[in-house]
Amino acid sequence: MELYVILLVMLQSIGVSLGVGSSTLAICNFFVAIADGKIDEGERRMMGIVYIILRVAMVLILITTGILTSINYGAGTFVWTPFFVSIWTLIVVLYANALLMTMHVMPSTIGPALQASTWYTMGVTMTLFSLGMSNYKLLHFYLGYFAAFLLAIAIVNGIMSVLKYRRGTASKGT
Repeated sequence: MELYVILLVMLQSIGVSLGVGSSTLAICNFFVAIADGKIDEGERRMMGIVYIILRVAMVLILITTGILTSINYGAGTFVWTPFFVSIWTLIVVLYANALLMTMHVMPSTIGPALQASTWYTMGVTMTLFSLGMSNYKLLHFYLGYFAAFLLAIAIVNGIMSVLKYRRGTASKGT
């Protein structure tokens, strides 16, 4: 394997790692920030730094995956495998959701859960591929991704409900 391909795969892996980690921090920061009902300037700055890291991770993944795809295509070894379709699906969802969240079009009941489930699914998919376990059917991938999304929606919205309830009871003095 050529050195540049190894370096690209390593950069791609770093991008996924940064994305999964900073996505986790983004949601945790979001929960902490909304716990009191308002996002103060310090919380906003910390969230801004995490969002920059998320963007760096997204660009790194887009560039490395694009180059790796073109290398395989140019070498005549590219095939639309479930792995490639899965990764590109996740990249498209990451970018579309980030854009919609930035435009404040995506509801907060869906956007953070979609972003988190997409990052975690990407991490799991890349791990399975590195272990040589990429012979799955696309249907299985999409069912697993949908299940991860439903789980993330339940967790994110459950935590948001608890925080909202606590704010309500704290303001009533009970």
